[in-house]
Amino acid sequence: MFDNLGGDTLITVAVLVFVTALLMIEGVYLLWRSYKGPDARKIEKRLQAMSAAVDRTPQAHLAKERMLSDVPWMQRQLLALPRAHRLDRFILQAGLDWTVSSFLLACGALGVFAFCAVWLAHQPVWLALLAGAVAAVLPVLYLQHQRSRRLERLEKQLPDALDLVTRALRAGHSFASGVQMIGEEMPDPIATEFRLVADEVNFGVSLQQALTNLSERVPLTDLRYFVVSVLIQRDSGGNLTEVLGNLSQLIRARFKLLARVRVLSSEGRLSAWILGIMPFALAALMNIFNPEFMSPLWTDPIGQTVLRYMLVLMLVGIVLLRKIVKIHV
Repeated sequence: MFDNLGGDTLITVAVLVFVTALLMIEGVYLLWRSYKGPDARKIEKRLQAMSAAVDRTPQAHLAKERMLSDVPWMQRQLLALPRAHRLDRFILQAGLDWTVSSFLLACGALGVFAFCAVWLAHQPVWLALLAGAVAAVLPVLYLQHQRSRRLERLEKQLPDALDLVTRALRAGHSFASGVQMIGEEMPDPIATEFRLVADEVNFGVSLQQALTNLSERVPLTDLRYFVVSVLIQRDSGGNLTEVLGNLSQLIRARFKLLARVRVLSSEGRLSAWILGIMPFALAALMNIFNPEFMSPLWTDPIGQTVLRYMLVLMLVGIVLLRKIVKIHV
């Protein structure tokens, strides 16, 4: 086909093919970037965070409507569940890009996989059910861990944010400008939350409703004290600078007391870890070095009954030890 073409014509065709392929690749990249690029993901993340608020006014409803699943029929089923939106807010508080359907699918898939793995290993059905239940709970534990970590980081950043607002008020800025400074100058996750407050105010939501949405998105007692202080000051008047300064000092003093309590209770927490892990560690070591001695515990019906009761009692003991060593300040 190309034998009849001259050298210049062949070069021209090759260049045109190269340019066409390059433009197609660039078009696909731009299409991907418009939907999945950094800017699109940033906007989607901010809209997801805004959807965690409880503002149900018509002005904010369209902006805050969030998909619980990418599959239409699954979306309809999840909307019928009364606690689906609460679970969605829980995921958003953890700072994860999951949907409710993907979270439930992960729990179910891990549970079924663990059950099938233990059952195919010719183990008792009760042990397979126990393994499936434990595996299904793993995503819940991970979600709870991520949420606790994010809320803890946000709580530690709150005194610095209050100091920033206080300095802004003393410099003559408005409270809304101070909130916007937090979103621009402080690191995440507190910057994201206060940036959403500033965006809601700019979109026409009242400051009272925006702060109420903030307290709903971030369930921290100290943050709710901040919101209540600001709302009371707007209604009754007073020195907001002094109130926020005192609140910042109070939060820092509570952190110091909490650190002191953790140091004094470190021995008890270490004892709880040792008492909780030692029976399982000893059973594993004895099963490795002397399996004949431990085999009746797994094979004999009396041993299996003792094992069931022992696991229940161990679980109760772990819960009690956790309640004893976990001190709230």
